[in-house]
Amino acid sequence: MKPRTDPPKHFSMIRGFHLADFFTLGNAACGMAAIFLAMAYADTQSLGYFYASAAMAPAAFAFDVLDGRIARWRQQHSPLGRELDSLADVISFGVAPAALAYAAGLRGGWDVAALIYFVCCGVSRLARYNVTAESLSGDEGKVKYFEGTPIPTSVVLTIVLALAAWQGRVGENVLWGAWTVGPWVLHPLSLLFVASGTLMISKTLRIPKL
Repeated sequence: MKPRTDPPKHFSMIRGFHLADFFTLGNAACGMAAIFLAMAYADTQSLGYFYASAAMAPAAFAFDVLDGRIARWRQQHSPLGRELDSLADVISFGVAPAALAYAAGLRGGWDVAALIYFVCCGVSRLARYNVTAESLSGDEGKVKYFEGTPIPTSVVLTIVLALAAWQGRVGENVLWGAWTVGPWVLHPLSLLFVASGTLMISKTLRIPKL
């Protein structure tokens, strides 16, 4: 006779979340809010939306730091938590900064290619981290260093965009101007996203993890 198995309860997945996982979802929520606010700015040209979108990046970073500390404090690390963290980081520190940059006026063909490259680098960086985290861990089970810059460093990019907006250097007056390169327009500001993405996927750059 087969043992009786109780049917899964409603919201059983949510019931299985640890406290740190809810902070990770806070990170993802900040990222989505940043995207919606960037869209609102693009529609209304109200700088209030732009600044609010940029402010979501440090808020997401705070959630990202807290979820890790809470997981260590409660000793509740899990594969689910790691995957949640990566997916949230893609939204908050990959897609959201790219959306804000597009709203700021980086809409030339080369700009769009640069922003797509940046997001793809971020996705690749997080996937590589998830795959190699175990092999990079020391005897205490903690990753000692990052290969390439962590994706939350893109907070710096949103700060640059916010400063450009404060100086009135967005839209048609984008900071550092625009070049016509071949068939498309390139705003040199978008090269910061190329540099950031390239540093994220570096294999030789090693940054100690605190």
